[in-house]
Amino acid sequence: MNIQLEKMKQKQECDRRKRIAEEKHKEWVQKKREEERRERERKLSKEMAEKATRELEKMQLQEKAEVKYKEWLEKKRAEEAEKKKKEKEKEKEREAELQEKKARSEKIFKEWLHNARKKPRPVLNGYVFPPGRSTGLYLCYTYVVT
Repeated sequence: MNIQLEKMKQKQECDRRKRIAEEKHKEWVQKKREEERRERERKLSKEMAEKATRELEKMQLQEKAEVKYKEWLEKKRAEEAEKKKKEKEKEKEREAELQEKKARSEKIFKEWLHNARKKPRPVLNGYVFPPGRSTGLYLCYTYVVT
């Protein structure tokens, strides 16, 4: 009986060890699964944070680009307005010079016209002297005697 009792005790001890081993294994598996879940959550959280950071940087970069573009566009428009203003000023200067030149020309023409009336008229026939004596034409036929 003693042997049976001892076998039974050994079997119980073996069963108890088996249960303990199974429980420890279950705990280990549960811990492992929990660690893996935490690791996945941590990775997912990290990826989401990185993605949010990238999106934020992208948005900030976009905003900077828009601000720079608006500044550039404003500068270009100001330059265009300045250019048009200068062109208008040059055009006004040209017109003023043209008007001045035209006025000066008219003044000079009127002075010439006024002075031209006072000048004596040229003689119509160039061969006649004022007293009426004709000079005639000079002919180049001269005889040379040797």
